[in-house]
Amino acid sequence: MAERDPAALPLPQLRAQLREARRTNALLRTEVEMLERWCRGTEPCGTEPSGRGAPRLQPEPPPAQIRGRYKSKVRGASDCFVGLTWEQKCELAQRELTATENEMQRMKEDSEQTLRDLEAVIEEADVWWTDVKKAISDFEKDIVSTISCKKGSITASEKVLRYMEERSRQRDLLRQKLRLKNDLLKGYKKKLQQQLRQKEQVGETVCEVRLEQLQVRNAQYRQKIDEKNQELLKLKATLGKTLQILNFYKRKLQGATEMSTSLVKDISLRKELLKKIGRETALVEEQRAGAERVHRQLRKQLSEYSVPPVMSYVQKKMALTDLESSLRAWDRRVAVAKMSLQSYRRAWDKVKMSGKQH
Repeated sequence: MAERDPAALPLPQLRAQLREARRTNALLRTEVEMLERWCRGTEPCGTEPSGRGAPRLQPEPPPAQIRGRYKSKVRGASDCFVGLTWEQKCELAQRELTATENEMQRMKEDSEQTLRDLEAVIEEADVWWTDVKKAISDFEKDIVSTISCKKGSITASEKVLRYMEERSRQRDLLRQKLRLKNDLLKGYKKKLQQQLRQKEQVGETVCEVRLEQLQVRNAQYRQKIDEKNQELLKLKATLGKTLQILNFYKRKLQGATEMSTSLVKDISLRKELLKKIGRETALVEEQRAGAERVHRQLRKQLSEYSVPPVMSYVQKKMALTDLESSLRAWDRRVAVAKMSLQSYRRAWDKVKMSGKQH
């Protein structure tokens, strides 16, 4: 099937393809770095790695076996592409892991040795500082107090000289003691080195037996590694199916979330419209009640009307004309209010009907 134009694909699918391509590139980059490190650690260029443990470059398996991992848009370049089999990749990864563990062990031993050296230096400095403080306190107690009490006396200066000679003699004794201890430690070191050489000579005869045992264990471990690789392939296939199902439910959840968001917005808009209609209805009801009160008052005044004198009649007639014109104006207002009320009620009925339909 021909490949689709990327411009015709939707944006989520393009992003998914981009993430998959980045993940594939990262895996390939890691494999290439591991292979380069292995090549730098093997024989020089011009000699081909040989032996059972040296992986050889072989043509890449068919794309159907690796789930389209190394597909390329340039068909001509894919024909000459070479790669490693899964067994060789696992062997390289095992070697890289072993080298990393050895490096970590070496760094751990170096750091422990450095820590022990620093602790020894700190302990030596503490002992030296203790001796210095003790010497200072002895000097202040024996010499400084005497000099402060007897300034300019010959006895104080002689006491200082005797103190310095005593300290020098103590240092000489300590130096001789340390030299003897060092000679003893050197002899003990030579003895240990001689014992170590003897053990190494005895251990060479045992190496062959241990080598055979290690070869048997290596074969067993290789068989276990093959079994684990098969399990890993099965787990990868299961993981691919699981990811497809997960992406399907993610898309379904995204559609449901968008629909829920739109429904919530629609409900909020309809609630605001309902509140606005309620406020306008209450205002129209108040206006209609006020107009009816005024209308009743005018009707009552008209029913209680009696014939006044002419001038009073004329004045009353004029007032009546004014009142009638005012009454007609209020009637018109009441009619307009009723029409507005009817239109709001119709709008409210439509809102309730649309809400029931949703």
